[in-house]
Amino acid sequence: MPYYIYKVFRKPFLRLDQVGQHEGYRAASERAKMLRKELELTASCEVRIVFAENELGAEDMLSRVREPLPELGDD
Repeated sequence: MPYYIYKVFRKPFLRLDQVGQHEGYRAASERAKMLRKELELTASCEVRIVFAENELGAEDMLSRVREPLPELGDD
């Protein structure tokens, strides 16, 4: 399964732009780090790596809304 690299824009709406795909984690990680340095990322944009069977699976994972982690004192 390949590693997919995406630029994720959260505002004003969720937009996923695939930047690349690599078979190994090391190559994907190096490419993502390079993109983070090169691109002028705003607060609403980030570079993410996703390990998935295909593009659809990667985009599904990036589109999910995750529950916030409980904070200290939340009982």
